Amino acid sequence: MSKPKRRRCNVWNIYANKGEVDEAIALYHECLEVFERIGDAYWKALTLHNIASIYAKKGEVEEAIALYNQSLEINERIGNVQRKAETLHQLAGIYANKGEVEQAIALFNQSLEITQRIGDVQGQAMTLWWLGNLAEQQGEYTKAISYLQPALEILQRLKSPHAESVSASLDRVMRNS
Repeated sequence: MSKPKRRRCNVWNIYANKGEVDEAIALYHECLEVFERIGDAYWKALTLHNIASIYAKKGEVEEAIALYNQSLEINERIGNVQRKAETLHQLAGIYANKGEVEQAIALFNQSLEITQRIGDVQGQAMTLWWLGNLAEQQGEYTKAISYLQPALEILQRLKSPHAESVSASLDRVMRNS
């Protein structure tokens, strides 16, 4: 596929940001068909991931889960560990929001293992933050601190705007412990 056609497939973000979600989804499905036809597994997995993100934002979580799982299978097959970690993280967030905490924790731990192995410190920090919040919800304050403290250290080192929110979470947990 030529670069102009790939660029066209990246236009979904413009539609989505303008609130034209149906147009974004339609464009992605058009691109997905092209990637399937030409056998481009990398772009197919990425497209499935992006469509899943849109469905998740729309609240259509079962559709999002199905698409994320398809993307996950492809990324496992082609060895794209960065995208696999991202997809596991997104799936975990959906399960956490559905109240399926054990499933969420299992997926977050898989994502964390990959981000640590490949040196993705930003991904690692965000996953630790989620795990800390889930531990706090379960009243496991010591465990929450063990996740939130390294998340905060990483985000401060990266000068991330998320550091302030993690710091507030850590302060809250420490007050409750």
